[in-house]
Amino acid sequence: MGREWGTATVWRSLSPFWGEEYTVHLPLDFHHLALYVLDEDTVGHDDVIGKISLSKEAITADPRGIDSWINLSPVHPDAEVQGEICLAVQVQEDAHGRCLRCHVLQARDLAPRDISGTSDPFARVFWGGQSAETSTIKKTRFPHWNEVLELRATPGALTPLRVELWDWDMVGKNDFLGMVEFPPQTLQQKPPSGWFRLLPLSSAEEDSGGSLGALRLKVRLSEDRVLPSGRYQPLRALLLDAVRAPAEEDTASPLAVLEEVASGDCRGDLATTLVKLFLGQGLAGPLLGYLTRREVARTTDPNTLFRSNSLASKSMEQFMKLVGMRYLHEVLKPVVSRIFEEKKYVELDPCKMDLGRARRISFKGAPSEDQVRESSLGLLTGYLGAIVDAIVGSVGCCPPAMRHAFKQLRLCVAERFPQAEHQDVKYLAVSGFLFLRFFAPAILTPKLFDLRDQHADPQTSRSLLLLAKAVQSIGNLGQQLGQGKELWMAPLHPFLLQSVSRVRAFLDQLVDVDGDEEAGGPVRALVPPSVTLREGYLQKRKEEPAGLATRFAFKKRYFWLSGEELACAKGPEGQERSSIPVSHIRAVERVDEGAFQLPHVMQVVTQDGAGALHTTYLQCKNVNELNQWLSALRKASAPNQDKLAACHPGAFRGGRWTCCLQAERPAAGCSRTHSAITLGDWSDPLDPDAETQMVYRQLLLGRDQLRMKFLEDSSLDPDLEEDTGRGPSATLGTCPEVLARQRAAAARLLEVLEDLDHAHEEFQGQGQGKVAPGPPAP
Repeated sequence: MGREWGTATVWRSLSPFWGEEYTVHLPLDFHHLALYVLDEDTVGHDDVIGKISLSKEAITADPRGIDSWINLSPVHPDAEVQGEICLAVQVQEDAHGRCLRCHVLQARDLAPRDISGTSDPFARVFWGGQSAETSTIKKTRFPHWNEVLELRATPGALTPLRVELWDWDMVGKNDFLGMVEFPPQTLQQKPPSGWFRLLPLSSAEEDSGGSLGALRLKVRLSEDRVLPSGRYQPLRALLLDAVRAPAEEDTASPLAVLEEVASGDCRGDLATTLVKLFLGQGLAGPLLGYLTRREVARTTDPNTLFRSNSLASKSMEQFMKLVGMRYLHEVLKPVVSRIFEEKKYVELDPCKMDLGRARRISFKGAPSEDQVRESSLGLLTGYLGAIVDAIVGSVGCCPPAMRHAFKQLRLCVAERFPQAEHQDVKYLAVSGFLFLRFFAPAILTPKLFDLRDQHADPQTSRSLLLLAKAVQSIGNLGQQLGQGKELWMAPLHPFLLQSVSRVRAFLDQLVDVDGDEEAGGPVRALVPPSVTLREGYLQKRKEEPAGLATRFAFKKRYFWLSGEELACAKGPEGQERSSIPVSHIRAVERVDEGAFQLPHVMQVVTQDGAGALHTTYLQCKNVNELNQWLSALRKASAPNQDKLAACHPGAFRGGRWTCCLQAERPAAGCSRTHSAITLGDWSDPLDPDAETQMVYRQLLLGRDQLRMKFLEDSSLDPDLEEDTGRGPSATLGTCPEVLARQRAAAARLLEVLEDLDHAHEEFQGQGQGKVAPGPPAP
């Protein structure tokens, strides 16, 4: 089925701002990407304002992608197509000329053109000046024809083959559903056989000239092919072995090479990939320890420690976002929500004070600058007090994985800088990550951390900015107060300095964690059974009663999703709950709108102890809520075995499935399932094969450098290396044993990369492998 996602709604605005980023997994043969701008209607269907259609060629024309304003175009029904068609074509010649046999087998996921949410599709084939049609299949988006159409052409040049799909209408003209076209050389050299994506009618995209508005977009496409899991095992083994070796000696492992070749543009993506890969193996702690030790070992000035966007810094930052988002919400969401709701005017900078705005919002009379400053100071200290109280009291709810990571970070830094004048460095190393890279950014932009559904208005944004600056100062332990240009922040300094001692005590407690458990456990650690992943009202389809009146009725119920169960009751306080064990979930998929004549419906397919499948249908308020529930459910059920490869996107109604018209309820599904979530958020399921593929692509950037450094110059003189300080063993003196180990490690890594090269060549020729997002452009 087509991928769909949506931004948040910006209410009552002609110039909306979103600032949202999504990662969409697409098939390699995708043709275009369509973005629609809608006017949300709380009653009835949303109104389409316009769309932008980007072809694959347009996106890939520049390696950096697209970053510009693009005019919206009007939406025409003939251009809105989706789905695929399955064909088998043969071209034969006899005494009477050429004969084309087009076996039209079936189609899937066609666009709904009728009010019932289905279509009445038929196929029309054009070739050599002739045409033929299949029969019409009524009320389905998944038609099965299994018909062979024969067309004859006179001798001469071979002509293209075009297959069109149409929705038959009794009254008025038929509606276009899509088409595929094959050039003569394809028919002659490799006749089409298989599934083909439907395309719109060929026509130039109509530009409205800006009359419908424009959209500012940044779009980048990267492609890659993921091989079977066994092909990546040698590289994964090298990566995992690297974190168990002495980090300071390592210059030839995959991780050491990645540190050297990863550019600033892609370091964040690479860090996320590595953390997810090691997290899935239960080795996120050793990874962070390895990168931390290398970063600390090469740092001479403690004031610069972890201040750059190194691979170590970005990995710790991504690790916190992967395992600590629920913790962040528990700490900050109450006070952030309060700031949004109160909408107070806050300003300390005299150059930015708007006395007129302050009077309208906060005062009865005309205020002076001193009054505005005093009022703002009171509001800020009140908000900051709540924030600091929440943080210093959060030791118990901080994930153990984060606490262990901070513990090993602090020990490493304290060992590297034991001098008395550097006693604060061990605190700053931890607070630099927790306060400067986690709490402060979330306060500044709550929308990006899912603390709010909407971006803040300008006035609230200013309040959040001042609070984020204050939290940064606290995270710096007040060491830079009064040294910057923002001297107007001085009224807050007494409160900030008073908070520093509390933060020190908090950091001491945070790392006071017993045991030697490593940070980051296996995949299930991301979804503890007792933690509620998501909750809220949904419409649940009742169990089928005997009567027809309530056969497809939906009832409002309150749902809780944890790592253990999906439970529901009549309300948030409901004591009588029914539940589905998460371990029983076999698929979580969208449902066609025509199945129940309702939008935003999903299905949760479960399997009981006897092996029977059961389906629960749930309706969400909008597409964003649908995507969020799909994401949470797929995340919770990610470790489950025996997932379904296919299911029915329709409903069993009137003795048949609405999607494929099969008459048996237990009939095999007609549409493939999706295991990945639909949003590019921090809850993405772990996919070690796709993650290792991205690491492989990054390592290719450093392969030549690695070969030249260790293998091509086999007569390296250790004494010369020590003198120049540039040899591979420069950081370790002239130890021949270390140099020999490095050369062996480099040779093994190059061998593994070469094996993967050959595997890709082999599978590319076979057209195998699955699709995954490729690495960012270097």
